[in-house]
Amino acid sequence: MKWLKRIVIALFSLALLGVGAIVAAYFYVLPDLPDVSTLKNVQLQTPLRIYSSDGKLISQFGEKRRIPLKLDEVPKPLLQAFIATEDARFYEHGGIDPVGVLRAALVMLTTGEKKQGASTITMQVARNFFLTRDKTIIRKVKEIFISYHIEELLTKDEILELYVNRIYLGQRAYGVGAAAQVYFGKDVKDLTLSEMSMIAGLPKAPSTLNPVTSPSRAVARRNVVLMRMNEVGYISQAEYQAALQEPLVAKYHGAEIDLYAPYISEMARDYMVQKYGEEEAYTNGYNVYTTISSDIQLKAQQALRNNVYAYDERHGYRGPAAVLWTDEKPDQAQIKAELAKVASIQELQPAAVISVADQQASVMTAKGETKVITWDGLKWARKFITDKRQGSVPKSASDMLKVGERIWIRDNGQYLQLSQVPEVASATVSLDPQNGAIRSLVGGYSFSQSQYNRVTQAKRQLGSNIKPFIYAGALEKGFTLATLINNAPINKPDISQGTAWRPKNSPDIYGGPTRLRVGLAQSINVMSVRAMRHVGLDATIAELIKFGFDPNDLPRNESIALGSSSVTPLQVVTAFNVFANGGFLLEPFYIDRVEDAYGNVIEKANPTLACKPSQSLSQPITPSDPMAFSVTGDSSTEPSAPVAQCFEQTGRFAPQIISEQTAFLITEALKSVIWGGGDWSHGTGWQGTAWRAARLIKRHDIAGKTGTTNESRDTWFSGFSPVLTSTFWVGFDDHGRQLGRTAWNASAEKDQITGAEAGAKTAGPGWNEFMNSVLQGTPETTSIPPEGIVSVRIDLATGKLTRKTDYTSAFEYFISGTEPKEYISETQDENNIFIDAPTDDLFQ
Repeated sequence: MKWLKRIVIALFSLALLGVGAIVAAYFYVLPDLPDVSTLKNVQLQTPLRIYSSDGKLISQFGEKRRIPLKLDEVPKPLLQAFIATEDARFYEHGGIDPVGVLRAALVMLTTGEKKQGASTITMQVARNFFLTRDKTIIRKVKEIFISYHIEELLTKDEILELYVNRIYLGQRAYGVGAAAQVYFGKDVKDLTLSEMSMIAGLPKAPSTLNPVTSPSRAVARRNVVLMRMNEVGYISQAEYQAALQEPLVAKYHGAEIDLYAPYISEMARDYMVQKYGEEEAYTNGYNVYTTISSDIQLKAQQALRNNVYAYDERHGYRGPAAVLWTDEKPDQAQIKAELAKVASIQELQPAAVISVADQQASVMTAKGETKVITWDGLKWARKFITDKRQGSVPKSASDMLKVGERIWIRDNGQYLQLSQVPEVASATVSLDPQNGAIRSLVGGYSFSQSQYNRVTQAKRQLGSNIKPFIYAGALEKGFTLATLINNAPINKPDISQGTAWRPKNSPDIYGGPTRLRVGLAQSINVMSVRAMRHVGLDATIAELIKFGFDPNDLPRNESIALGSSSVTPLQVVTAFNVFANGGFLLEPFYIDRVEDAYGNVIEKANPTLACKPSQSLSQPITPSDPMAFSVTGDSSTEPSAPVAQCFEQTGRFAPQIISEQTAFLITEALKSVIWGGGDWSHGTGWQGTAWRAARLIKRHDIAGKTGTTNESRDTWFSGFSPVLTSTFWVGFDDHGRQLGRTAWNASAEKDQITGAEAGAKTAGPGWNEFMNSVLQGTPETTSIPPEGIVSVRIDLATGKLTRKTDYTSAFEYFISGTEPKEYISETQDENNIFIDAPTDDLFQ
C-alpha cells in the first residue's frame, strides 16, 4: 500500500506543480494579454471600393481582399469542411482541445514528426487577431490563455464567424468570401462541394497548397478534406466520390470589375487618401459611389477611342511594332510565347504576320489562332511621313506588311483591321446640366500608357470654343442675334500686341457686314474680335471669370477673343453647362456619397442646383455668395413650379451668372453651328462649322461649338442637349506638335475629313458619336423660349424688320425691348447699304 500512497502523493504533487505552473504562467503573461473584448466590435480590414452611380464596381484598392460575411451567409458544407479538417471537436471544447493535444503528442512520440496539429479554431482566431506567428513557448502560452478568454466572451458561432472572415487563404484573400472570388470567380454561396473543400484545405499552408501556384498539392489537400468530412459524417459516400472526381478549375480572378473607368477611380482614390489617410482609406472598407453613369461612361470611352483611331489612320501607318523573325520561321509555340509577352492595349491585340497575299494578310494571335485581315482592314495604311504628309495610296498588302512582323490588330465591329497604338491624345467629360454631376470622364486613350488625367490636369488653348462667352458678353451690352458686325480685315493695331498682330479668318475670306448669329455659327474670327472690342477687354475678362475661368489663365490682350487662354476640359464643360441650364454656374462634382463597411452613409454630396431660390427665403442668393445656405424649403409660402422642383432636392442654389434670356439666345446661335440657316433652294443657305453633327444626330435639340488653335495644336468640340453637356479635346501632349493635315482617307465618306485638322474634323466626330449614342431612344425636346423673349421677322441682309415672307427673311429671337424698330425699305439696296462704312466699324 505504501507504493500506492506514494504514487497518489506524487500525482497530487505533480498536479499542484502543474496548476502552479499554469497560474505562474498566467500571471507572467497577464500584462501582455490583449483585451479580447475588442472582438465584440472588431472591424475587419477591407479594401476601398469605387462604384458608378448605378452600382457597378469600377475599382478596388487595398492590399487585403476581404468580403465580410455573416455566418448564415456561409454555406453549411463549407463550415463543416473547416470544422472537420481544423477542429472536429470545436463545439465541445472550451478553447483548448485536450483530446487533440494528446493525439498530437502521441503521433509525435510514435513517429518523431509533428504530423497532427493541435491548434483549435479558437486558438487560430487568437493568433490571427492578437499574436505573431513566431514559434515560441511564450507565444503558445499566450495563445492558450487568450483562447480561454475568447470562449468566455463570445459564442461558438461568433468565434466561427470571425474565423471564416479573418483566416488568410492565399493570393491576398482574407476570409472565405474573398477566396471564393479569387480562386473561382464566384460568390461563396455558388461554390461546389469540391471547391469548398479546396478552400477549407488552405489554412494549413496557403502558399504551398494554393490551387493557382500548386494545383497538384491543392487537389491532394482537397481530397484529405473530403475524406475527413466523410469520416465524421458530414457528407455521404456518394457525395465524397462525386467531389473527388470533380476537375480542378481554380485560377486567379482579380477584383470583379464591372466598369473599367480608371481615371475617375483614381480621382476618387486620391480624394479618399487625402481625406482619410492611406491606412484608413485602404483598410476600412469604404464604398465610394461616384456620379458616373456606367452607360454614358462606356459610350464616352468608345467614342474617344474610335475618334483617336480615325485620326491616327488618317495620318498613315508608322510601321510594325517589332520584327520577330526575318529568315527561318519559328514554330507556333515560340511565336505564341513572344506574343504573350506583349499586353493588349484597349482593343489592340498583338499579332504576328504569317503570310502576305495580294490584298490580304494572315496573322497569328497570342492564343495561337490564325486570322485574316482583308483589304478593307489594310487599305488605309498609307505610309506615315510627317503629321502633314503621307505616302502614296497602297496597292497591295505587301506595301505595308512583311512576314515576321509583330503588328497590332483590332476588330472594328465589321472586320479585322491593321492598327497601331495612337500617339495623339484626347480627353472628354460630360456633366448633368441641372446639378453639375460628372456623368462621364475619360482622361486619355489608355490609362495603362499614361495616368495623366487630361480632363483635370491639361491646360490647353481654347481656340474658338471661347466665342460663345465673348458673344454672351456682347448680348449683355446691347447686341442681338441680328446685330451686324463687320466681317472685314482688322487694320487697326492692337497696342498691347504690337502692330504685327493681324487676326485672320479661317478660311481667309471676308463677307462684309454679317449678323451675329452667322458670325458665331461660322466661327468668324474678326467678328469675335470686334464683339470683344464692343464689350471692352476688362469687361470681357470679367465675363469669362464669371463663367468659371481662372483669371490667371486669361491674357490681357485682344487675342483672348480667339481663344488664346489655356484651360482644362473640365473648366470648358463647366462653362458650356451655363448655356444648357439657363444661366447657372454649377460646381462639377464626381462623388455622390461615401459609405462605411456597414452601409452607413458618412458623406453625401450637397450639389449646387440650376434653379432660383424662393423669394420668401431670408437670404437671397448672389453670385458672390453661391454657398450661402442649403435648400431647406419654407412651408409658409407656395413656391412656383421651378422653385418647388428645387425644394424637392438636397443641395445649394447656384449663382445665375447670365440671364435665362441670354442663355437661350446663345443656345439658339449654337444650334446654328450645327444646322446652319438660310434657304438652300434659293442659293442663300449656309452651313455652320459643325454640320457633320446634324447629318449624324438628326435632331434639333443639340447645340455646340467647334474650336481650333493656331497651327492646329488643339482642337475642341463642346456642346449640349437638354440632358447632357459634353466636351471633347484632341491634341498632342507635346504642346509644340501640330495635328497636321491629311490628303486622303480610304475609310471615310467622300465628304469627310481631308485637309487640315480642325475642331469640326478632329474633335467633332468624337462628340457626334458620343451624343448620338447617348441620345438614342430619348425624345427630342422642343425649345420653349423663356419669358421675356420675343420673335419677329427680320430681313436677313440688314437685320431690320421686314414685311417680306420669302427667302430673304426669317424669324429671329430677341430679348423683349431689343428687337429692331425700323423696317427695311422695299427699294433699299442691301448690297450697298454699308459701302461707305469704315473698315473697323461695328454695325447694329
